[in-house]
Amino acid sequence: MRRYSRRDILVALTSLGGLATVNRALGKAGMATSATGASQRISRFEIIPVRVPMHNRVRDIFAEVYRKQGINRDYYDSTLVKLYTDEGLVGIGDALLNVEDSLGSVPKAQAICKRLVGRSPWEFLLDDSLGGILMAVYDLIGQAAEMPISQLFSSKPKSHIIQSWWSQCFPPDLMASEAKLGYELGYRVHKVKARDFEDPVEQAEAVTSSVPKDLKIWADANSTWVTPERAIKFAQGLTAIPNYFAIETPFERYSIEPFRQLKGRFPLKLAEHIPENPMPFIREKLLDAFVVGGTIGKSLVQRALMAEVTGIPIWLQHSILTGIAQVFQAHQAAAFPGIEHCISITHVIQDDLMAESFEMKEGLYKVPSKPGLGVHFNDGALDKYRRG
Repeated sequence: MRRYSRRDILVALTSLGGLATVNRALGKAGMATSATGASQRISRFEIIPVRVPMHNRVRDIFAEVYRKQGINRDYYDSTLVKLYTDEGLVGIGDALLNVEDSLGSVPKAQAICKRLVGRSPWEFLLDDSLGGILMAVYDLIGQAAEMPISQLFSSKPKSHIIQSWWSQCFPPDLMASEAKLGYELGYRVHKVKARDFEDPVEQAEAVTSSVPKDLKIWADANSTWVTPERAIKFAQGLTAIPNYFAIETPFERYSIEPFRQLKGRFPLKLAEHIPENPMPFIREKLLDAFVVGGTIGKSLVQRALMAEVTGIPIWLQHSILTGIAQVFQAHQAAAFPGIEHCISITHVIQDDLMAESFEMKEGLYKVPSKPGLGVHFNDGALDKYRRG
């Protein structure tokens, strides 16, 4: 197979029509890449399926809460990837596949990685079809260009991003102790789950009795409030608690009519997962934020640029379970002003599998400035939790 050159990189960038800002940043990265870096090819890969239990401090209650929601497990699976090049670089990522069975996800991860062998990482810019393996591709490109991933997409990325603490629908006492822990660790935004088997106002009262008022909290009802009337009832109770600022997905996901009924009547901010066509929500000014998961390539970039233009921010949660995914997500948040904050749940599982700690200070995470992702797997942890 032929070797890639800087000219090939620039030709590849022309295919990113409509993404001018990203195109320019990637162009700078291409020009900064040495000839050998530009011509490198992916030579082999390694797939690492892992199973990490829920953290000891929450495991029993977390598993019980999950059972109430029809989920029977006390762990999260992840399918991790290493990509090696013929120039000696190693890119790492989380394939973002089945959280219940990483072993069963190995064939799919292998099929994607086999497409990459013998080819340049630059051939796969913004390729949504790679899923989370795209993280490892960007890690290789960033290392070759001697730039952090955030600079691949922006000439002036933010140095720090807002990262949210997260809690499942725990009983009030555990919800309060988790909020206190998150605050002590430096978090200033907290996403909590709301379900019918716990009173959200009782949870909120317990939480706010244990933390200062500058911890801002929003509740994700995951469609369980069903009707506008119930949503307004719960929100009125939460409005009396200054820490609470928003509600996510009070009704069936993507249903627009209930949001129309709330317009002008709801006392808190409203967020919903971004639908395939978000324009009706945007035109009618029904939401204060879009929650974005799913693919991490071109689709995410388009949504981030849309958020910047419309002024409706993104709350990003496509990569929530592992430390490597969490850091990749932070790089994207740093690059795009339309991303307001990130969400992950690594603190409620036993190990984030990283050599470097994810440290928060006064609500902010400092995005790594070293080339690529700027962080590394803890190989000892990978061995400990590896399956098969």
